[in-house]
Amino acid sequence: MNTTTLIMVGLVIILLIIALVKGENLAFKGIKLAGETFWNNLLLLIAGFLIAGLMQVLLPKELISTWLGQKAGAKAVWIGCLVGGLIPGSPYAVLPIVASLTQSGAGLGAIVGFMSAWSLWSVTRLPIEIALVSPKIALIRYAITFIVPPIAGFVAYSLEKFLI
Repeated sequence: MNTTTLIMVGLVIILLIIALVKGENLAFKGIKLAGETFWNNLLLLIAGFLIAGLMQVLLPKELISTWLGQKAGAKAVWIGCLVGGLIPGSPYAVLPIVASLTQSGAGLGAIVGFMSAWSLWSVTRLPIEIALVSPKIALIRYAITFIVPPIAGFVAYSLEKFLI
């Protein structure tokens, strides 16, 4: 088990103890809600992990490294941002893909650019945002956040030499 897993399990134990002490069946209610969330997202989780696994065996590491690796330079950050902004999906589907890209040799700059663009740009979310919020607000938000993913990607790319 890695440190993150140990911390998460420890947090679960602490929260369960607090819920049990408070009574009112809070622990049972919490476990039931967790089970419902798991069940409702199970197919999406399976699809995300399958996509990630299949990407690792279908896309050669050399390809990922060439286009998204540290040695690809600025090109990797721009590609990461572009793909991140275009890819649809919730964290359950996208984060396993990010993990797969990382394990296949994508550089830190490309990954940070990808994740930032996916979070901020998400082109698939734009029509809904325009319809529910307003075209003006949505487009202003996109214009303001447009520069963030490349900046984040290039900062990460620059720091990668020192961090990894």
